[in-house]
Amino acid sequence: MVRPKKNIPRRPFVAGNWKMHRAASDTKILIEEIVQRVQKVANVDMVVCPPFTSLPAASETLGRHSVLALGAQNMHQAKEGAFTGEISGPMLREIGVRYVILGHSERRQFFNETDAAVAAKAVAAVGYHLRPIVCVGETLAQREAKETMVVVETQIRGSLLGYPKDQISELVIAYEPVWAIGTGKVATPKQANEVHHRIRAILTDLFGAEGGDIRILYGGSVKPENSAELMAERDIDGFLVGGASLDARSFFHIIESARPVRASDHD
Repeated sequence: MVRPKKNIPRRPFVAGNWKMHRAASDTKILIEEIVQRVQKVANVDMVVCPPFTSLPAASETLGRHSVLALGAQNMHQAKEGAFTGEISGPMLREIGVRYVILGHSERRQFFNETDAAVAAKAVAAVGYHLRPIVCVGETLAQREAKETMVVVETQIRGSLLGYPKDQISELVIAYEPVWAIGTGKVATPKQANEVHHRIRAILTDLFGAEGGDIRILYGGSVKPENSAELMAERDIDGFLVGGASLDARSFFHIIESARPVRASDHD
């Protein structure tokens, strides 16, 4: 399954956010299953983000492969210090982590992370040679109040405050409507693309023309059944996948739907 050609240069990107699932032993098994399926997929950046305690096992397993990159689900902005329970960028880099999810709605909702905190982490991440995946998205109440664009713009501008322009090639944005995460509800392709288009305009305003090249992912109950239709939209560059990334077959089909059309795919 491949998406229609969109004639744009942005390389597709699919990341799996495992959240608080999979112990170290299970992580090794799942990564091997994913690698077996995706090892021949070309021209798609693929990332898995296990829990902190499973990162060393994931790194060890991925050390034998180059097809998948390793990501973490959060980090603290400080290099070190008296921050009980936190993990720093250098600690993540030491075990092979390349990407880090920041500002996920669950971090904002359950751990009271603010845009300012996310911005501090994003700036620190690139300083530690990690690529930030910065998440934004509105609640159901905000969407019903027609506040989606205002909320998302506020989050984007606040979460990227101080982000260095010379590091925008390292930045990935994920739009995850809170009302669609783990609920089975999905924004329609048109709804998702409208927000992605607005985000791209904001990024261009913040960073100039190059800001328009920043990849914007969709997240929120992404499944093999809806990924191709979403990916066909012009401003959707890939996915931040939750539950479906815990099943190798489902994750593969989502990745495959993001794969660019090749000349050989046409008659």
